[in-house]
Amino acid sequence: MSTQLDSRADASTPVDRYFNRELSWLAFNERVLAEARNARYPLLERLRFLSISGSNLDEFIMIRVAGLAGQAQRNIATTSLDGRTPSQQLAAVRSAIADLEVQQQQTWRELRPLLAGKGIHVADEGRIDAAAAKWLREHFIDNIAPVITPQAIDPAHPFPFVANEGIGVLFNLTRLADDEQVVEMILVPTALPRFVRVPGDEAIFISIENLICRHADIIFPGFRVEGDGVFRVLRDSDIEIEEEAEDLVRFFRTAIQRRRRGKVIMLELQDDFDPDAEQLLLAQVGLDDAILMRTDGTIGLSGLSAIVEEERPDLKWEPYMPRYPERVLEHDGDCFASIREKDIVIHHPYESFEVVVDFIRQAAADPEVVAIKQTLYRAGKQSAVIAALIAAAEAGKAVTAVVELKARFDEEQNLLWANQLERAGVQVIYGFVDWKTHAKVSMVVRREEGHLRTYCHFGTGNYHPLTSKIYTDLSFFTADPKLSRDAAKLFNFITGYVEPRNLEM
Repeated sequence: MSTQLDSRADASTPVDRYFNRELSWLAFNERVLAEARNARYPLLERLRFLSISGSNLDEFIMIRVAGLAGQAQRNIATTSLDGRTPSQQLAAVRSAIADLEVQQQQTWRELRPLLAGKGIHVADEGRIDAAAAKWLREHFIDNIAPVITPQAIDPAHPFPFVANEGIGVLFNLTRLADDEQVVEMILVPTALPRFVRVPGDEAIFISIENLICRHADIIFPGFRVEGDGVFRVLRDSDIEIEEEAEDLVRFFRTAIQRRRRGKVIMLELQDDFDPDAEQLLLAQVGLDDAILMRTDGTIGLSGLSAIVEEERPDLKWEPYMPRYPERVLEHDGDCFASIREKDIVIHHPYESFEVVVDFIRQAAADPEVVAIKQTLYRAGKQSAVIAALIAAAEAGKAVTAVVELKARFDEEQNLLWANQLERAGVQVIYGFVDWKTHAKVSMVVRREEGHLRTYCHFGTGNYHPLTSKIYTDLSFFTADPKLSRDAAKLFNFITGYVEPRNLEM
């Protein structure tokens, strides 16, 4: 089944009634960045917001900017609701991104001395004391050098492929034996941590790219470093579903692999990039109409999340302990008895999401439960909900899971979950080709007193163990027969395209 949403502006409607979708999103991310500047917040929480703003911007560039660039390249003239063509939107977005990048780096420069004042140092700039330098050198020899691979750039060694979100370092070298100039590249393996911490009471961090630059003499003995430069590549990561796709699983497996090699959308360079190495890089990467961003600070600010994990409770919000629903406690933890008594509304994260997990776990372990149906959009890398569904299927219950493959940047993880669920005997459904299944519904069918009773959970948030602790969402538990019948019709619609009729609520 297919649906088309018309995003063009109605000629009769003034375009100034609308915000541009892309610029509005960038304005939202500015508000995220503003949280990093809030002096009332603990320092590491401010750093967390800076990291989030960086991650958000990366995703925006890889998806939204890539989409606009593709439309502009195809000379699509359809206007947005605010009356802009793709080319006009792209120009405005590029300008806004440049401004936002400047604000991000300025925020990072403001936070660094504040963090240093609290004993957290990022040593990418300035000197490192002798003891820290000695430890870093030994660590580099033992744990970094064996993993990295220097690659010469010359006619016999073609320019290596740089994967999406890949960080690389180019070195402009002179061979001491014959004064010949050589260019070498090191691509930073994703298996390496973005920041390395020096042991000790004082937290000293150094980025992996800076660590590589500092120890070029170990990698290139017999060479003199004339200059170097750190860069990062962002590629087109949008996955467009082909209407003729006959096998969604196979399509997404191929598309995920293809995404690593998408068209370059942005090349980010540190300001002090060696001019000769930069000229070679620009000639080889294939920028076309991509954004060239020069950064006078740390590239890839999303990586700062590694520093946020430092064990400094005095620089973070006091942990919040959510309240477990009183009604369930009154029934000795029995979710079904609690719901039978009366519908339950839960307000997350103030009330614990664990009650949702317990609901699924009890259903999996209860011999009277005959069937479980569950939607899954983003479940995370460790999911108690999915573990419970697997346990239920292995116990012989009829379990159906609607796994949304089109959850942006969770496609690969959801494919892995789908495979595990299927191996356990769960009936896995992938929903619609054109629509994303955002509905958050659990449905448990239980045998009680000679007949079947259905219990349902409806939620506004994902069944995700991490986001459920910080996102504001609602959960609604019910055994109401009308809502239960409606939920069954919803699942039938998703799994069998049986359009629901005569909904009762």
